[in-house]
Amino acid sequence: MSETYDAVVVGAGIVGAACAERLSAEGLRVLVVERDYPASGASGAAMGHVVMMDESPAQFALTRYSRALWDALAASLPAEVEYYRPGTLWVAADEDELNEVLRKHAQYAAAAVLTAVLDSDALAEAEPNLRRPLAGALLMPGDGVLSPTAATEYLMDCAARRTAKTILGKAVVSAERGHLRLNDGTGISAKYIIIATGAVTTSLLPHLPIAKRKGHLILTQSYPGYARHQLVELGYLKSTHSTNTDSVAFNVQPRQSGQLLIGSSRQYGAEHPEVDTEVLNAMLRRADEYMPGINKLLKHRSWTGFRAATPDKLPLIGPTKDPTLFLATGHEGLGITTSLATAHLVTDCLLGRTTAIPIAPYLPSRLAGWQAPE
Repeated sequence: MSETYDAVVVGAGIVGAACAERLSAEGLRVLVVERDYPASGASGAAMGHVVMMDESPAQFALTRYSRALWDALAASLPAEVEYYRPGTLWVAADEDELNEVLRKHAQYAAAAVLTAVLDSDALAEAEPNLRRPLAGALLMPGDGVLSPTAATEYLMDCAARRTAKTILGKAVVSAERGHLRLNDGTGISAKYIIIATGAVTTSLLPHLPIAKRKGHLILTQSYPGYARHQLVELGYLKSTHSTNTDSVAFNVQPRQSGQLLIGSSRQYGAEHPEVDTEVLNAMLRRADEYMPGINKLLKHRSWTGFRAATPDKLPLIGPTKDPTLFLATGHEGLGITTSLATAHLVTDCLLGRTTAIPIAPYLPSRLAGWQAPE
């Protein structure tokens, strides 16, 4: 006889953990099933940037909502989550990019979001280790940084304190119509199933239009004050528009420890998890173009992870044609940022409540050609 739950969350990355936390907060009997361990996939390999983005109205709405949720949660987060708000500097290398900074500044101002424009001199003063001259930057003072693994574990602990249960080390091999089967033959029943398995979602739903994007990161030893903000080149946004071209971009994050995370890279079609030395070298060369000498800093370690990308660059959040099956996947590089908003949207939708922001742009049904299980 199979066990029965109100909701089973498949996947214990930060999105799945956030869903378990929200569902358990509503009094539902929740089970989380994870084939490995919490944050063992993309969450544990992520940079941990909590950022507002505006590449589409839907992206802006979701990241704005979720960043506000992180801010509201900040006082409750334990020290090991390392949540703080150094802000983001989107660095403009030339006048064309500075014009984009000005456009973004005006767009954010119209939406009542605080930003500031730094000219070349102000940027040099804010970040002395950047090369000179650069044209300027857009400052997003509300953006934050956290430890994704610690944040995932915190959310899982919150759910567990509300009696949510967890099964680790077992994979779900089928999930439909309120029934799940694990790879050891165990059967589980649930009123609702939430799939939050990121880049491996297609192992359960093979026709889902999710592609893997491999990324590399480098962690340095401690150099306090070397970078004072999250630093990202505006060209990073151009690289994110590509759906099939490998790319690297300047992206440096200061941690509370004084260590620096150096990114970033995107690769399609790379299925092996091993670190690619050529990609690392390309990342370091790009970083050195913006921060001369950063490639000489002592490195602590490097690693890779796989992000789940959708064709329109928006996550899949909400119900499918199977009334028991919900998706919370396809967040690509914004899973850390948007995890809390995703959990709220899933929970509100599942309970039949009006969502805080319109859920329509993220519904799985928007993607023509994919049919959820009948």
